[in-house]
Order: sequence, then C-alpha cells, then structure tokens
Amino acid sequence: MDQLHILEKIKMIPVAYQQEVEDFIDFILQKKVSQKNAVKSNRKLGLLKGKMKMSDDFNAPLDDFKDYM
Repeated sequence: MDQLHILEKIKMIPVAYQQEVEDFIDFILQKKVSQKNAVKSNRKLGLLKGKMKMSDDFNAPLDDFKDYM
C-alpha cells in the first residue's frame, strides 16, 4: 500500500476520525522512538559465581511429601 493511497483514505473519513488517526500515528512514532532509546543491558555469565551456594541436598525429596511417595 503506497502513501498516496493511505492519504486518500484518510481524506475520505470524517474529521473526528482523522484526529484519531493522527493520534494513533503519534502513538506509533512515540513507541518507535522509545524502543530506539531503550538501553539494552547484556547479562554477564558467571556474575554471581562464588556469591551464592546451593545446599548439597537441594534435589532431595522434601519431608512434607513423604506421604505421597
């Protein structure tokens, strides 16, 4: 769909709806700008290495579930 075709369609709708179309276009443009300005933070692997410890019995069944096993 070319721009001229879109403009012709916009001209055919009532003025009140043209304002809604303009508001929607502004919304899309603002969304595009905010996505472009979003800062991506890349995670570093191993960042918490040595700072967290998992218990040795992490995978052991819980006492609460003995009745079900």
